Amino acid sequence: MARTETASSGQTGPAATEEFVAAGPRPGRRRRGLRKRVELTILLTPALVLFAGFVLLPIVIAAYYSLYNYSGFGPLNDFWGLHNYKIAFNDPFFIQAIEHTLILTALSLVVQLPLSLSLALMLNRKFRGRGFMRLVIFAPYVLPPAVTAVMWSLMLQPGGFVDQVMKSVGLGGEVQLWLANVHLVLYTNFLVLTWQYIGFGIVLLLAGLQGIPVELKEAAAIDGATPWQVTRLVTLPLLAPTIRIWVFISVIGSLQVFDIVWILTGGGPAEASQTMVTYMFLDGFRSLEFGYGTAIAVLIFVFCFVFSLIYQRFALRRDTAGALTRAVG
Repeated sequence: MARTETASSGQTGPAATEEFVAAGPRPGRRRRGLRKRVELTILLTPALVLFAGFVLLPIVIAAYYSLYNYSGFGPLNDFWGLHNYKIAFNDPFFIQAIEHTLILTALSLVVQLPLSLSLALMLNRKFRGRGFMRLVIFAPYVLPPAVTAVMWSLMLQPGGFVDQVMKSVGLGGEVQLWLANVHLVLYTNFLVLTWQYIGFGIVLLLAGLQGIPVELKEAAAIDGATPWQVTRLVTLPLLAPTIRIWVFISVIGSLQVFDIVWILTGGGPAEASQTMVTYMFLDGFRSLEFGYGTAIAVLIFVFCFVFSLIYQRFALRRDTAGALTRAVG
């Protein structure tokens, strides 16, 4: 409207431009902007309220409780400050639990990633029985962890299924006390964890593989690339964003592992399979040291949060930026 009146009055050049700028945005544009802000407020407010109430508020309360010597009964009167954290880092069993957790995390990256990638590449090819193989590999993931732990505890007991199978194939001399050997129990737990969760990684990588255009592989093959070169130079670089997501999920899950380890061994024997979360439950809440247990929970949160920030900054940032660019485009 302001443009039309300016043109009709015969004003041109800088004066007309200044008058148009001074007139501001059109009323219709202002209404659309206001409507967009109202829609975002209506849609985001419930989610933000739930996030604040069920995520942010518990974190703040946990940090507050960790500053007290609290047994779970009565009011918070005995203020300790950071003494609970000092006790944790001076406890060799907590340091050992951190080491065990880091070992499980490293093993998940060194063992599970190549195994998941190899099986995903195999299952991405067409062959007879592929659907059945996918079902068999993914089935353990849908089992409750408690069921998996109880099942494996029965199979790994002395004279159990695993021992009988090893004896039947001539490996009876290699039979061990799988859940009682302090040098072996942590790796036994890792094998059970791998059996439970490797199916998720394979399905995730399969989804990434199916998103790679077949034309790129065919073009590389036409140019004379061998199957290994196609995999190394075409498939893996295009699969890298999916691999980075898998690494993030695997590390966060390894830092929080609890249920299977607790049911299989309870962190024993002799603290040999203790993780940070089993330590928190055993030395904190089960011992009615809720202030101390909450301090351990805060430390676990800090470890996960710091890793998430660093990983987002150096690994996931370009993937997120690319996704946003494609969405805007």
